Amino acid sequence: MSGGAIFLLLLILFALITLFKTAVIVPNQEVYVVERLGKYSRTLSAGFHILIPYIDKIRYKHTLKEQAIDVPPQMCITKDNIAVEIDGVLYLKVVDPVKASYGITNYVFAIIQLAQTTMRSEIGKLDLDVTFESRDNINAEIVKAIDEASDPWGIKVTRYEIKNIEPPQSIRDAMEKQMRAEREKRQQIALSEGDKLAKINRAEGVKQEAIKKSEGERIKMENEAKGKAAAIFEVAKATALGITEIAKAINQPGGKEAVQLRVAQEWINSFGNLAKETNSMIVPTNVADLASVTAILKNSFNFIDDKKE
Repeated sequence: MSGGAIFLLLLILFALITLFKTAVIVPNQEVYVVERLGKYSRTLSAGFHILIPYIDKIRYKHTLKEQAIDVPPQMCITKDNIAVEIDGVLYLKVVDPVKASYGITNYVFAIIQLAQTTMRSEIGKLDLDVTFESRDNINAEIVKAIDEASDPWGIKVTRYEIKNIEPPQSIRDAMEKQMRAEREKRQQIALSEGDKLAKINRAEGVKQEAIKKSEGERIKMENEAKGKAAAIFEVAKATALGITEIAKAINQPGGKEAVQLRVAQEWINSFGNLAKETNSMIVPTNVADLASVTAILKNSFNFIDDKKE
């Protein structure tokens, strides 16, 4: 190959390199920081741009997307002197590419370190038991501290999330025993409450049973009393009716003699039964004289007739 051909090839290569350095296409959601002769010149947003070759140079490239940065695990000491291992995830985005380029050498490394130191500080203010239930407060405090510190760097910290809080094995065993005891305590309380309610229900059932039983007895006694009263009334009514009929029969012709005969007959039967039941009895002197008994009854009826008149 001749010298002219080599020169032409080099010239074409130089033109391609120059063209490559002159035309720049910036992707969407990215920015390029351009320096001219070592000094900040301008910031290129997404799109097509023309640079002065060998004078303008793309010094920094930044993404405007939100970035998730893993914060490595670290040992923190709680207020009650318990060592716990904590890691997390930090979310941030570049809001000022110039500050992010010239405000700090490596903003990602700096923010991770700041997140870890802030985490140690916040954990040191809390007891271990409170730490587990204060994740939201811890996250908010870390975001607030990092956001204030990273403002000169052109970085906006959007949120921080604690991933894991790992206490020592001995503390985990103690916490497991405590949780088991708490569960057993709740179980015993639930059982006692159930037994209490069961006893109350049984007592209420016995009470209702006694009330119903007494009500039944009262109604039974009332019904029996009503039945007895009705029976007495009917007997009295029948007795009165019988007496009335007897009185009518006495006033009939021969009624008095029939009554006298009936009474005398009952008199004799009574003394006969008495003689069967005992070996000794007092007998009136005139009991054998049936005529005397009849005479006594006759006089009684005559006395009643005189009273009526």
